[in-house]
Amino acid sequence: MAKAQLQITCASICTPGKGITACDEGPGTIGGRFEKVGVENTEENRRAYRQMLFEAPGASEHLSAAILDPETMYQKNDAGVLFPEALAKLGIVPGVKPHLKVYKLPGTGGETVMQGLDSLAARCKEYKAAGAKFAKWRSPLVITESAPSDLAIEANMRDLARYALICQDEGLVPIVEPDVVMQGTHDLETAIAVNVKVQATLYKAMLDHGVFMEGTILKTNMVNPGLDCPVSYTAEEIAEANITTLRRVMPVAIPGVNFLSGGQNLEDAAARLNAINRTKGNSPWNLSFSWSAALQMPLFELCKGKGGKMPLEEMSALYVKELQVASAAALGKHTPGPEEGAHVAKQLVAA
Repeated sequence: MAKAQLQITCASICTPGKGITACDEGPGTIGGRFEKVGVENTEENRRAYRQMLFEAPGASEHLSAAILDPETMYQKNDAGVLFPEALAKLGIVPGVKPHLKVYKLPGTGGETVMQGLDSLAARCKEYKAAGAKFAKWRSPLVITESAPSDLAIEANMRDLARYALICQDEGLVPIVEPDVVMQGTHDLETAIAVNVKVQATLYKAMLDHGVFMEGTILKTNMVNPGLDCPVSYTAEEIAEANITTLRRVMPVAIPGVNFLSGGQNLEDAAARLNAINRTKGNSPWNLSFSWSAALQMPLFELCKGKGGKMPLEEMSALYVKELQVASAAALGKHTPGPEEGAHVAKQLVAA
């Protein structure tokens, strides 16, 4: 395990004021988004769209890293350069999503774990040879009256620990992503309790497996009330919940946390990230973003009524403006609207 190189990669990804663009949707997922706006789901359209996300003029000023789908690892830009190499030339660290499909975990009421650990080492070798510097593995959990169960938490967090150790052995920085999704009616106190338990279990498992903590990054959901929670909260209350959770369980050795948007729109995600950074005090971690839908869904809206064409220049300009907002929020320097970031009971809609 080359610990020094892992730390160098982590430091690059955790550059203050920069974040991660999550472009790891598989062909089926991105195809569904294309279909809704009348764009054909071809490999060329996927390639052109991803090129726009990577090479939009000015985007690299706000991005430290990009998460790629395996398909994207082997696609090229218009100049014939593989995307991982093109990203590296722009100063953006390329990484990959190596997990496969979810499957139901026996002994639970439909809770899930991810597939792919058995072949992970071999695939990490391939991805590193293709230019990847890190990987990202997502383990989703839900909050209901009976979930997440202890069994589901333990199974998913131990899988994340095994994934992290395998990645480090193969020279890739592991980004671990325990994702407690926003669907549900749970209040903010419940969200804190569940996220504390999940993250505590994760870091205990990582210690048990001998994972090099300084060579990992946490990508996690923001600690939010459920989408259908009947209680309203301010952005500042949500920010305090996030900082409280991290302070209770997060090892100081971890260099950074990149929050996912998890169904929040850009305005709410940015307002909450901004409030989190203003609330962090002397907390040692770099707190930034790793967003997909919050950045991309407004871009797809620009494709409507364009006869199946993507207005790439228009999309590129909007995307960079979005990144400017995200970057400012990662520094606590964003100025949100008066109601942005608040949880207004029964009015949030998942993306």
